[in-house]
Amino acid sequence: MLKKLERLLGEIGDINSQLILLVGPSRSGKSQLLRSLGTKLNREPLNVGLELGRRLAATPNHTRGFAASELLREIADKERTEDPLLLDNLELLFEPGLQINPLDLVRRLAHSKRVVAVWPGELRGDRLIYAKMSHPEYRDISCDGVVVLEI
Repeated sequence: MLKKLERLLGEIGDINSQLILLVGPSRSGKSQLLRSLGTKLNREPLNVGLELGRRLAATPNHTRGFAASELLREIADKERTEDPLLLDNLELLFEPGLQINPLDLVRRLAHSKRVVAVWPGELRGDRLIYAKMSHPEYRDISCDGVVVLEI
């Protein structure tokens, strides 16, 4: 699977969105695959929940949605542009109070650099699903324009 991910990473530079999502059931090895890629590239995956959560804690509630986008961009910009950005633990982006589309936020990062991210949900057809329909964080998002690697 690592070889396939490396091949995809080399190929996505030629398409508009340079985003690869690792999608699979819980405990399927998505984060482990991302860490393996990071080891091979000598890069540490970014724990979005930890890094972004730390910065949002000092942000007033009513501006957190807007701030999340700006803060994540700042975090990503600290990484070298030529290196892929490896993102894990995206669950914070689904917080209803932020009122953001997590996939759009990650997609925007992928316009300027290659991004490999662990999607914390599942793939159903061409839809990315997060949480159960009755859950407040539930999302059902089209994965058009995104390279998906099912684990």
